[in-house]
Amino acid sequence: MDKSGDVVLGDDWVVPDNTVERELQDSRAQRGYLSLKNSPLTRRIITFNLIALNILAAGILYLSASRDSFIDQRIANLASDAVLISNVFEVGLPSGAPVNLATGDGMDVQGRLQSLTMPKGVKAFVFDPTGALIGGVEGAGLGGDLDALFETDQGATFITDALAGVWGLVAGALPADTQLPAPVTDQLSELVAPTISNGLQVRTNLSTPDGLAFAATSPILQGDTTVGIVAVVSASGEIEAIARSERERMFQMFIIATLVSIGLSLVLASTIANPLSDLAEAAELGRDRDARKMRHNRIRIPDLTARPDEIGRLSGALRGMVSALYNRIEGNEQFAADVAHEIKNPLASLRSAVGTLRMVKRDDQREKLLDVIEHDVRRLDRLVSDISNASRLDSELVKEEEEEFNLLQMLNNLNQYLGEDARAKGIEYITDMPAGQIRVNGLEARLAQVFVNLITNAISFCEEGDAIRVWARKRENRVLIVVEDTGPGIPDQALTKIFKRFYSQRPEEHFGNNSGLGLAISKQIVEAHGGVIWAENIRPTEADITSEPLGARFVVGLPV
Repeated sequence: MDKSGDVVLGDDWVVPDNTVERELQDSRAQRGYLSLKNSPLTRRIITFNLIALNILAAGILYLSASRDSFIDQRIANLASDAVLISNVFEVGLPSGAPVNLATGDGMDVQGRLQSLTMPKGVKAFVFDPTGALIGGVEGAGLGGDLDALFETDQGATFITDALAGVWGLVAGALPADTQLPAPVTDQLSELVAPTISNGLQVRTNLSTPDGLAFAATSPILQGDTTVGIVAVVSASGEIEAIARSERERMFQMFIIATLVSIGLSLVLASTIANPLSDLAEAAELGRDRDARKMRHNRIRIPDLTARPDEIGRLSGALRGMVSALYNRIEGNEQFAADVAHEIKNPLASLRSAVGTLRMVKRDDQREKLLDVIEHDVRRLDRLVSDISNASRLDSELVKEEEEEFNLLQMLNNLNQYLGEDARAKGIEYITDMPAGQIRVNGLEARLAQVFVNLITNAISFCEEGDAIRVWARKRENRVLIVVEDTGPGIPDQALTKIFKRFYSQRPEEHFGNNSGLGLAISKQIVEAHGGVIWAENIRPTEADITSEPLGARFVVGLPV
């Protein structure tokens, strides 16, 4: 991680830091802020939003309550007009004398019809009881602003007309039914008998050359006798005009909603697709350079962690992953360098001993050189074995399945076995374990390896008459395991180093008997279990940190 907080890969890339940033900026410029060309995610967002919008529009068109309400209102008005006109005729009929409207006996039907004032396009007819047409008239308008109340033309319907034109072209290529509808009066005469029998009748599917129309019929009564039928017909094509006007408004709103939806989808997609593209391109730049064996410059993962969403989490996860990868690469490089350094020492000793062996003549000197060679070979064998174990540790910790086990039982078994080794060297071995069980989840064999390392280290540093104490305590959600000894303690300057690989602080007589990997491996195992491990000196009083240590203490904390 560099000073600016950007995650980088490698510390040997010497190309200026702003190179990748310029490449990302060039890529953004080519991609465009709201580009659909290279963004399947953007196209998918827009497509799904439009599908939902189309379903909504289709549902509104199919279930148009306002149109149905308007049609019901128009039908009710026509029925009222029919009843009103029949009442006008009934008032003008002579009382007590027979009436024959067909012959004009008792009333001038046509004159009475022409005296009516009706909305433009509305027609009124009078039939005799046999269904014969007596007279009819078409409204010329109410005059003034009243005509606007009955106007069926709700304005221009460009979109609806255009769609109708397209449908007309399609329908023109198909066989069409050219049969003309029956005359309106013939269709109305069919309502005469039902009107005489049941009174007011309404019909909503009256066919005319200009489209469908509404019709309402009402009987003209003289006393209890039906002397005629009044039929009122709405303007031709009124139903289509209402539907067309309704669809036009819906299409207009649909187009506006579509444009707004596309715009918002593009903005939404840009806040999702563009950051994801930046993250992907930053990773692809490094991949492409590796493929071309180019000299690497700093690969920066864009910092989007300020976003309170999944992209912010993804950015943080990628930056953390790249940082961990960088640390791992750095650790591997350091490990390789340390391995080379550690192997060189016994190899140099071997080379010197072998070279000297060729020159010496005395048997005692040759025997001494052979002991040195044997010691170095054992040292190399131990070193190679420990290095092999350390290099496999990461993968084995991931592959092995954790299980619940009794930590105290495992410690008691180790104490029984290692306590015998300590007592054989004259070292007092003390254990202090709580009663019952302490169960933890983990790899029992690997954790046992940790405590074997700590206890054997303590044994190796103790002399006859010293003591080792192993104890454990449970604290809320953690358990502490402590290994203490009364050995020479740990030099203060070594307290921060003893868990590093290949570090060893031992007396000269123990030189070469340890690889310096034991504590490093122990730390790695404990941390893989979510625990902590540290070392400290035991002092006679905490207030005097300069006093000579009474021994060393290693503490392991594990979650339970």
